[in-house]
Amino acid sequence: MRRREFFKLVGGATAVWPFSVRAQQLDRMRRIGVLMNLAEGHSEGQARIAAFIQGLQQLGWTESRNVRIDTVFSVGSGAETRKNVAELVARAPDVILATGSVSVGPLLQVSGVVPIVFVIVPDPVGAGYVKSLARPGGNATGFSLYEYGIGGKWLELLKQIAPGLTRVAVIRDPAISGGLGVFGAIQSAAPAFGVEATAVNVRDASEIESDIAAFARNSSGGLIVTASGLANTHRSLIIALAARHKLPAIYFQHLFVADGGLISYGPNYLDQYRLAAGYVDRILKGEKPADMPVQAPTKYELVINIKTAKALGITVPPSLLARADEVIE
Repeated sequence: MRRREFFKLVGGATAVWPFSVRAQQLDRMRRIGVLMNLAEGHSEGQARIAAFIQGLQQLGWTESRNVRIDTVFSVGSGAETRKNVAELVARAPDVILATGSVSVGPLLQVSGVVPIVFVIVPDPVGAGYVKSLARPGGNATGFSLYEYGIGGKWLELLKQIAPGLTRVAVIRDPAISGGLGVFGAIQSAAPAFGVEATAVNVRDASEIESDIAAFARNSSGGLIVTASGLANTHRSLIIALAARHKLPAIYFQHLFVADGGLISYGPNYLDQYRLAAGYVDRILKGEKPADMPVQAPTKYELVINIKTAKALGITVPPSLLARADEVIE
């Protein structure tokens, strides 16, 4: 073979090789880890996973054909979550879908390498998960839960459904930036609605029960339940206490209302899981989380439980019912 022909052949092979490798990378079985903060078998958790898988399928990813999805359900203590996180990371996924701050924080402590797409995380910048919303800068990106201004909307809706309200207890986790930030926003907005806001920490069941009982001793009170993993953990207790003490309450997500709470207003969670599939797809195709901006919610939903309203002696204004995305009777 002549020297000129040899280098021409080698040069051609070099030009073709990267495209061939990329094709093989896209064709090979990929692995996605999913960390859920709901119990295995919970209908809401199953709906979220189904929305995520549907989003993947629309982008050409089919389980057992070109992708394998490993799901870990973690609803226990911090120690249990860390154990589950370590187990998931040990499976060497190409990318991990993480639900809430309760999942993202431990994941970032275990690995600063595995790409993470998070959903329903309040204040990811304040929590230190990303450097900025526009340029996350690390190995995590995803979809934030809400901006703190939503606190004013919660007050507005609670006053509409219970006009005589003059006091609100804000149930929050003081250990997370989202808990502190949204409480500050509610405090700032409260005077405009003729309401006084106080904080109730959500650290453990006994503290929640005693603080809400103390708050309920005076009349004209209501509850605002802000987002946190602990609020989800104590969901049944909080709903039961609101019913026992006849306190109108607004929650950050519809799951509380489906379980007997009065009213909720917040992002559509299933929409975030569908959108997360798009980010996972982009990462599997070579993009880096550091360059993918954190997105704010695009769909919000208002849910009202009429049965609970009747039990509290509340007549829901027709104008509010007309705006509801879902009414539970």
